[in-house]
Amino acid sequence: MGDLKGAILARMGDEAGGIDKDAPEAVALLYPSPYRVGMSSLGYQTIYRAINATEGRTAHRAFLPDDVDAWRQSRLPLVTYEKLRPVSDYPVIAVSVAYETELAGLIQALELAGIPPLAEDRSEQHPFILAGGPLTFSHPLPLAPFVDAMIMGEADQSVHTALGVIFGSDSKDSAMRTLASQPHVFVPTAHGDILPPIDKADTTTLPAFSQIITPHTELRNMFLIEPERGCHRGCTYCVMRRSTNDGMRIVEKDRILSLIPDDAKKVGLVGAATTDHPQITEVVNALVDSGREVGLSSLRADRLNDDLVAALRRGGHRILTTASDGASQRMRDVIQRKTTEEQLRQAAKLARRHGMKRLKLYIMVGIPSETDDDIDELIEFGKELSSLIPLSLGVAPFVAKRNTPLDGTPFAGMPLVESRLRRLRRGVQGRVDIRATSARWAWVEYVLAQGGRAEGLAVLDAVHAGGRFSDWKRAFNALPESRPRRLLVRPSDRLGRAS
Repeated sequence: MGDLKGAILARMGDEAGGIDKDAPEAVALLYPSPYRVGMSSLGYQTIYRAINATEGRTAHRAFLPDDVDAWRQSRLPLVTYEKLRPVSDYPVIAVSVAYETELAGLIQALELAGIPPLAEDRSEQHPFILAGGPLTFSHPLPLAPFVDAMIMGEADQSVHTALGVIFGSDSKDSAMRTLASQPHVFVPTAHGDILPPIDKADTTTLPAFSQIITPHTELRNMFLIEPERGCHRGCTYCVMRRSTNDGMRIVEKDRILSLIPDDAKKVGLVGAATTDHPQITEVVNALVDSGREVGLSSLRADRLNDDLVAALRRGGHRILTTASDGASQRMRDVIQRKTTEEQLRQAAKLARRHGMKRLKLYIMVGIPSETDDDIDELIEFGKELSSLIPLSLGVAPFVAKRNTPLDGTPFAGMPLVESRLRRLRRGVQGRVDIRATSARWAWVEYVLAQGGRAEGLAVLDAVHAGGRFSDWKRAFNALPESRPRRLLVRPSDRLGRAS
C-alpha cells in the first residue's frame, strides 16, 4: 500500500508547475488512462489550470493506475495526486474521455474508487460524474450509462458554468434538471439519445497550454501549447474537419511565445493542423533560436518546405512524420485528403536533404472501395521512397466515426485488413519498416464508435469478464438484434477466422 502511494509522491516530486490548493468546492479531475497518457493531454491540463484559477474552487488529479490489478489487490481506494484523498470523497468527479476504449478505464477507475460505474446504481451520496473530452466531438452515447452529465465539445468556458450549477444545487437531481437546459450539456436521463451541439470556446481563451511539466509522460519534460485550434480541411474521415467547429482559429506568434516559460527546454506545438499556421516557420525558428528543442504534431506534406524542415531539424527532429492516409492517390482522392504523391516524394527529399534519419508516413487500410491494386501502388511507392530515405509506415485499420461524412461505413473486417497487411509486408520485402495497429482492437473501437448505450453497457460486461478481446467479442455478440443502433453489420458477421 505504501509503495503505491509512494509512486504518486515520487511523480509529484518530479513535476514542475503543480497546483496545491484547498478550496470549499473540490473536484477530482479523473483521466481514465495511466498518468503518462493523461499528463500528455493538453485539454486535461488546461481544464486543471482553469478550475484551479477559479476562486473558491480547486481540482485534484486522479488517473487509472499503471497496474490496475495491483491496486485492486491492495484494497487501497483510488486517490488524487495532490491530496492522496479518496476520489469517492469528492462531491464532483470530472472525467476527460479521449477515445472509445477508454470507457473500460473509466469503469475500472470508478470501481477502484468504490463507486458504482452505472449512474442508475448511484445515489445522492455518490459524487456527481461530469464528463467531457475529445470523445464528445464525435459520439459519446456509449458513455451515457456511466455519467450524470457531459459537456459537449470545447469545455474551456462551459466547465465553469456546469460546475457552478452542480455546486449551487441542493441535490444531484436538481443539478441535472438545470444542466439539461444548458445549450451544450448532455444529460442522459433528460435527453435520451438526442445530443446537443458541441460548444466552441471564445477565441480569447486560446491557446491551451501545459500547466505541469513532468518527465513521466509520453512527451518527456515537454511544454505543450496549441498554435491553432481546429482544422480548415475537409478530409471525410476526420472528426476535426472544418465543419466540426467552424474551421481553424489561429493564435498569433507573439502570444504563443509569450506563454512559454523561460525554463521550458522542450516545446511541443500541438493541434489538428499546426503546419497550416501562417507563421509556423517563424514560431519554430524563434523557439530554436532561444535554445529550445521543438516538436510538432500533424505535419502536412503540402506545407513542408526547405525553411520549415530546416527549422525542425535545428529544433531536434530526427524523424520527419507526415500522413498519406490513403494507400494510393485514388484513395486519397476518395477521402478528400489533399496530399499528392509528388508532395510525399518531396517530403522524403527534404528529410534527406536536412539530415533526417527517417521518414514516417501514417496510412489507413480498409477504406471503402479500396482494392489490392491500391495496396500494390503503396508497395511500389514505398520502395521508391525507401531508396531516398529509410521509411516507416504506421498502418491503422480505418474506423468510421460519427459526425463525419463517412459515418455509417462498415468495418472492412479483420480477415481483409490482415490480408492487406500481409500483402503489403510481402511486397516491400523488408525494405520498409511496417508497424500496424491491431485489427481486433480497431473493430472494438468501430463497434463503440457506431454504437450507443447498449454497446456502452457491453463494455461493463467485457471488463468484468477480464477485458480480453474474446470478452469484448462475446459481450458485443450477446447484444440483442433489436437494440437501437446504426451498425451496418453485426460484429460476428465480420469476424470470420480471425476470432
